Amino acid sequence: MLGKIFKREKSDAAAPEGKRIYAIGDIHGCADMLATLLDSISEDVAENTNDFADATLVFLGDYIDRGPDSRAVIDRLLELKKSDAEAIFLKGNHEASMLDFLDAPEDLYQWLEWGGEETLESYGIDPIGKTPTALAAELREQMPVDHLRFFKSLSLSHIEGAYLFVHAGLRPGVPLKEQDPMDLMWIRKRFHNTPPAERPDHVVVHGHHPEDKPIDAGWRIAVDTGACYGGMLTAVVLEGTTRRFITIKAD
Repeated sequence: MLGKIFKREKSDAAAPEGKRIYAIGDIHGCADMLATLLDSISEDVAENTNDFADATLVFLGDYIDRGPDSRAVIDRLLELKKSDAEAIFLKGNHEASMLDFLDAPEDLYQWLEWGGEETLESYGIDPIGKTPTALAAELREQMPVDHLRFFKSLSLSHIEGAYLFVHAGLRPGVPLKEQDPMDLMWIRKRFHNTPPAERPDHVVVHGHHPEDKPIDAGWRIAVDTGACYGGMLTAVVLEGTTRRFITIKAD
């Protein structure tokens, strides 16, 4: 893993007073990159505190699929959840697709093509030559109970101060309480191209759409930087009115 990159910017939007927020983009089975990013966050926290007590970690979803070790990613997140860290875990479209596959494998077999085969392999399942129904049954058998419980517990959104955290984005002009969960996990261009008059009151922090580098567009911050495609794993750090990024690059 290569270093971390900091970019510091000021905005009118503010995190809650006295709190530092780390929002982490799409991990997609890249367990080694996650470990390095968490080490970097721990070092960053230690500049002011000795643990995660005064910081909040917000994970924006898409923990599984495509990358080499989805199971190890979930193991690490569960360790974090059981620690003293204040951590929020949101649902991405890949977690939703996996849960749908478990419930209706013949209808949602596309999940296998979206990176689900790599997730199956991380749980010790060989997908070759098996029907979706057989694979779903095997995944239910091989997946630890606390993993499935974790997937079912994921939230769709979270608010801290002036910031709204969500996996993909919002349907323009629609209040948060009226948003379709599918949009919160799947929307792309319609959200990215939201005209100023229809932008939400909060600054939206999201992942879902891989970019070459993190984007701070003022009204939205995008932190999916393609970790599973040989890109980077990124966290945006929000403290007061300051925004900066910690970015980990794979070897």
